[in-house]
Amino acid sequence: MGMNVEERETVRPPDGGWGWAVLLGCFVITGFSYAFPKAVSVYFKELMKDFNCGYSDTAWISSIMLAMLYGSGPVSSIMVNKFGCRPVMLVGGLLASGGMIGASFTTNIIQLYLTAGVITGLGLALNFQPSLIMLGSYFDKRRPLANGLAAAGSPVFLSALSPLGQVLLNHYGWRGGFLIMGGLLLNCCTCGAVMRPLKRKERKAMAKGEVFSQELNEMLPSKAGQESDKCKNNNDGRHRKKKKKLLDFSVLRDKGLIIYVIAKFILVLGLFVPTILLVNYAKDQGVPDQDAAFLLSIIGFIDIFARPTCGIVAGLKWMRPKTAYLFSLALLFNGLTDVCSATNTDYKGLVIFCVFFGLSYGMVGALQFEVLMGIVGTSGFSSALGLVLLIEAVSVLIGPPSAGYLVDTYKNYELIFYMAGGELITAGIFLAVASFCCIKQKKRKDPPQMHHAEEANNHINHES
Repeated sequence: MGMNVEERETVRPPDGGWGWAVLLGCFVITGFSYAFPKAVSVYFKELMKDFNCGYSDTAWISSIMLAMLYGSGPVSSIMVNKFGCRPVMLVGGLLASGGMIGASFTTNIIQLYLTAGVITGLGLALNFQPSLIMLGSYFDKRRPLANGLAAAGSPVFLSALSPLGQVLLNHYGWRGGFLIMGGLLLNCCTCGAVMRPLKRKERKAMAKGEVFSQELNEMLPSKAGQESDKCKNNNDGRHRKKKKKLLDFSVLRDKGLIIYVIAKFILVLGLFVPTILLVNYAKDQGVPDQDAAFLLSIIGFIDIFARPTCGIVAGLKWMRPKTAYLFSLALLFNGLTDVCSATNTDYKGLVIFCVFFGLSYGMVGALQFEVLMGIVGTSGFSSALGLVLLIEAVSVLIGPPSAGYLVDTYKNYELIFYMAGGELITAGIFLAVASFCCIKQKKRKDPPQMHHAEEANNHINHES
């Protein structure tokens, strides 16, 4: 009986303590993972000159990076389930850095796709997913706030990396810039080292339980002791069998998850398009290079405040069961911002667009993983995240290059904003309507998953 209590106590997330260090690591990783593919867009004009290519060709660099970030989801899930979060993140940090360093020596656009796109993208993927899994294991009651704060890494880094990229480009050219960016990515290894697993505490608690059971065995006759050992071995075997399941496809039986996946596929088609092509668009309108790069910083600065604020709102007791609706509202807001700003050509208009885009984009960023955690719970989060990211990889590969193709073909940026906005509005409406239709099922499924730790806690209190 005492042993069960010990196990439950260790499984419960601490909601603080070392969790804050894990949160800081997750903040930095999220920053690099989401901001880096957009910040690279500062170099696109120079790359187009050096390699004689168009918008869609350079947009593929960011797209491949993001597609690797998403598409490597199942690979990352399997590696985390087999080796743990920390070793996977350390390897990821080395790959991300090595890819950008290699990119600085490339002589054609295909080599850039392989180095900056595939290798750096894979490195970021191997950091991003384990950091989210660790965050989910350290926080439960404060999880919406933790997700909001971690998600704020994306805008903070976007605000810094975009102007830094322009400064590096002016002083060292794109090759020097890529080399220095590669060095910066080594910080991912430091963040990986911070991700201390919670299992260590579990083992200590289990050791106490084992001592207790050994004492019992000594007091009992030898046959009973042997039988209890056999039972224990059988139970251990079962636990091992469960652990060997590297990717759990059973999470796809949840209707709520299927709705979420479809909505995410549609929204990712248009979500990153404005940020990836905004700097080039501004430069084409005659905006000076430094001011054009600053536009991404405006989005980032507004986003910094939007994400934690949205995380706090989502964490309110009356709002937490309705996060899916808040998420769909954020999608509608972002889509309408794109559509309403399609005709902006002057710098003031672009700044206003960036303010509203940053606000709505921050809401989407803060809520996307919180909604997923609410649907599948902590136990199924690793596998669900891997599968969701794989499906999103397809749409992120289609989105930005197709927008670049529209610009190359029709020489008209308005179409991009209409296209991206339309996709986000569609995703928002679909998520709200579909969630409303399946809400009864969700109500049955969510509480035991979301409040599992609280129930265990109550159980312990009753026993004691």
